[in-house]
This record gives sequence, structure tokens and C-alpha cells, in this order.
Amino acid sequence: MTESREHAEWGPAAGPGVTLERLLSVVGPGALELDTAPGGLAVAVGGVTLLDVLAPEVRPGELVLAVGVAAGSGQAVDVVRRAGAAGARGVVFGPERPEGSLGVLRSAAHEAGTALLFRTWYRWEELVAVLRAGLAAAGVPPLPAARGLVLGDLDGLADAVAALVGGSVTIEDTESRVLAYSSTEENVDEMRRLTILGRRVPAWRVAAMRDAGFFRALWTTDDVLHRRAQGDNPERLVCAVRAGGEVLGSVWVAAVGGRPLSPNAAQALRAASRAAAPHLLHHRTRGADSRLVEDAARALLEERGSAEVLAERAALPAREPCAVLAVGVADGEQGPAGEPSRMYALLALHCAALGHRIVVVPAGGRALVLVGALDRDEDRARERMTALGTSLTARLSAAAGAPVRAGLGEVVPALAGAARSRRSAEQALKALVRTGDGRAVAWVEDVADTIGVLHVLEALRDLELPPGTSVARLAAFDAEHAGSRLVESLRAYLDHFGDVPAAARSLSLHPNTMRYRLGRITAVSGLDLGSPDARLLAQLQLRLGLGDGERRGTPGP
Repeated sequence: MTESREHAEWGPAAGPGVTLERLLSVVGPGALELDTAPGGLAVAVGGVTLLDVLAPEVRPGELVLAVGVAAGSGQAVDVVRRAGAAGARGVVFGPERPEGSLGVLRSAAHEAGTALLFRTWYRWEELVAVLRAGLAAAGVPPLPAARGLVLGDLDGLADAVAALVGGSVTIEDTESRVLAYSSTEENVDEMRRLTILGRRVPAWRVAAMRDAGFFRALWTTDDVLHRRAQGDNPERLVCAVRAGGEVLGSVWVAAVGGRPLSPNAAQALRAASRAAAPHLLHHRTRGADSRLVEDAARALLEERGSAEVLAERAALPAREPCAVLAVGVADGEQGPAGEPSRMYALLALHCAALGHRIVVVPAGGRALVLVGALDRDEDRARERMTALGTSLTARLSAAAGAPVRAGLGEVVPALAGAARSRRSAEQALKALVRTGDGRAVAWVEDVADTIGVLHVLEALRDLELPPGTSVARLAAFDAEHAGSRLVESLRAYLDHFGDVPAAARSLSLHPNTMRYRLGRITAVSGLDLGSPDARLLAQLQLRLGLGDGERRGTPGP
């Protein structure tokens, strides 16, 4: 088979498997149309696989998606025969049915004993997602990731292509965004450098290519486009990536180090563009899968989910140490620049760049970052978490224009303990936000006293106090006299241990003004600042929010 495939995440089912009839009934007639089934509908389907030139093996019991193979071609007949010889249950082609040669394809299917199917109005990546969901609903368990170049590993594919063509490679989507690039160590040209740093082709360059009709030419040809070296701009090749008639993106090659590309670079790139199609399709479908990963992680962190389910969906090791970071800005309310989604994207990108295997779970303007596959040595794992938290908060603070804090959760031995790590991370973050002492990251033990106070306040929140306490009288006075700031002044005085100059500085007041206010506080409320009990009760009430309007009765940040 000249076109072959990389195994998708679904493999042979244990036991009797799911019948072809059952799978078709689950996914519905809108996804697939059965043309012929020489083996009947009772045959067991154990998985789905995409054609890819990188791995020729087809496992028995699989349904083969013939991406990029025209049903009327001689290649299609070859795909069907080889799939049948390997024991595949069926081959799925695109929606175009060649009337003149359909009989030949049906004969090949009968000889091979494998079903012939056609996708309908679904795009390939949508069909992959539908079949995955259908197999899961029908009871087929997902297999662990295959060894070697995993489906969707675009960086690995870029490196493989670079080795073949003797140059640097980028894989881009149809909007000129960089999905992957080869790890070429030599000096590269300025355009490639700008493209990689910005993770997309510079806007001015895209506009110039569009005006010149370059994209129209690229998206309407199956051939490789070539541009000779021009001054400091090296020789370049580019080829579109397609699945059937749909354009998925492009693969670019640039010469490096002043050396020409390999003599067969164009031929290799042409083959690589076909190989890239299943990987780009998988990349797209992973976007649909990301919500499933997030849901599984959220359920686990809330102690209602399964570590095994998350391990399968997110490719995280279930039995290796992990920990959670709770990340939020100093006010505890909003993400960077008021855009929580931007914080989540930056978190994921930064963690991936540092080599961490993570899942980001939005949490009301904050984010929980589950970090998996940590070192089994707890001290080294904690060092990595501290370094990650420090790096993240610095990067996000710069992006947000506001201080970002990260609570570091306990390192637990396996995914099953992730909820425990989440609780400690959220406690640490809450205390960091509460103290406002300038620290960006903290473990629970670093802020244990503040956490203890927060627990006490939580326990006291619903406690009914006698009416007419000193702080209550002071709050009533402030409410009746606009501009009076006696509650605020008392809080500053108590927070600074009775140091009048320090309390005055915190409010931008002259010390004499602060002393005058303290006199007014005593006169208005009757508060005895010399009484430890009176000071303690006043501090507790102020921590509980009495006198703060909408925060009344709400402890903590």
C-alpha cells in the first residue's frame, strides 16, 4: 500500500468488540454511508485508523479512513486489497463516488472481504471525532499511545521532514499560524526567526503574499512551489496539505547555513505533505477533545472523577507524582488584562515551552494547573514546581499589567491525589492574595499563619455578635457622615501594631492627622485601644468585613 497510516488513539477492542452494525447505528447515517459489506454487519470493529505514509501496518479489526485517496483511482483499489489482507473491517473514502469505476472498487472490496464506506457531509476531522465518540459510546476502550511518531506529533513530523530535505521546516495552518517547526540548530534567516518567535508569519509578509496572489496559487495546486534564494533570503519550498478536497495548511522548507536543499527535496516535501494530512486532522480533532480533557481534570480535582479517565484523555501518567498550581491576579478576581482566556492560553504555552505535561482548568477568573509526570524524588519535584510557579508569575504579571500569584499545591504520588494538591494550592493562593506582601509564589507552610486566620474567620462568619460593638458603632458613624474614614483608620492602626507613623504612611496621612482620628475613634465608638480583648474583637470584626459595605460578613479575599 503506497499510502499507509499512523494508528489513531483507538485500537482493537478487548473481547468480542463492537459490531460494524452497532458502530454505524451509534454514529448515525449522517456520518457514514455503507456501500457494500461482503463480511456482513456482524463483524467486530476494534478501532479507527488514518492513512499515513509513516507507518504501513494496519491492525486487524480496524476501520481505515482513506484520507487523500480518490475513490476512483487505482490507488484506492490497492488500499482496499491491502486493508482486506490485513484484516481491516472496512475502508472509508471521501464523498465523491466515481460512477465509472465504482464497480471495480466494489469488486475489490468483495475479493478482500472488507466493507466499502463513504463519508457524507462531515469533514475528515469531524468524522474522526464522531467515530471516536461512537466507539467510546459503544464500549471500545482507548489504547495507550503508540510508540514512535504519535499521530498529531507535528513537531516530530517537522523534524523528520527537515532531515529528509536538508533544511528547516515549519508546518502552518491556513491562517499562516505556526503549528510546529523543526529544531534546526544552525542560524536561520530573519523571516524564519520572526515567524517562529511570533508563532505566525508576520502580518506584513502575509499581506504582501496575499496581494501577490501567492495563496491563491498555493491553495489551488497539488505541486510544490519553489522560490530561489534572493539576497539574504534562502531558497524556499512550500506545499499545501490536503485531506480530500479540503486544504488543512502547508509545509514550508527553507535552506539553512548557506547550503542548498537536498536534490530530492521537492519530492520529499510532496510526500511529506500527504503524510501531514492525518496529523493536521488529528491536531484539529484534539481541539474538540480538549473540552473532554478539561472536564475530566475538573471532575478529578473536585473529587468526583477518575484518574484513569484523565490519564487516557490527557496522556498523563496515572501513577507518577503530580501537583497543582492555583494561579490568579492579586485582586483575586480577573485574569490578565480582564481576559481569563488569555491567561489560560499563556499558561498552557509557557508550561509546554518548559517541557511540563499539564492540564489547565479555568476556575472563575483564576486557573488550576495540574502538572503531571513530576520527579519521584519529592525535593526535586518541589524545586521544579517552585521554578515553574516563579517563571509563570513573572511572565503572566508582565502580560497582565498586575501582580499574578501562584499557590503551590502539595506534591502527591499519583493522579488520584490531585484533589488534595488542589486544596493546598488554593489555600496558599488565597493567603498570598490576602497578605499582599509582594511574594509571587508560596507553599502552604510559607503562609500557614494567614491560612490559620482565614480558617478562624470562616468558622466565625455566621457567629452572632452582640449589637453595639465598638466596630459596629464606628461603621454606623462612617455610614452617616460622608467622607469619614474612621473604620479604615482603625484597621491601619491595628495592622501596624499601634505604630502611628507607619499607619499614617499607609494612608498617606500626616502622623498628627492619624492621632486626631484615633481620638475620634475612641470618642465615637468607645473603643478602649488599651484593652487586648477590645483590640482582638475589633480586628476579628474588621477581618470579617464589618464596615466594608458589600464585603460585610465575608472573610478573606
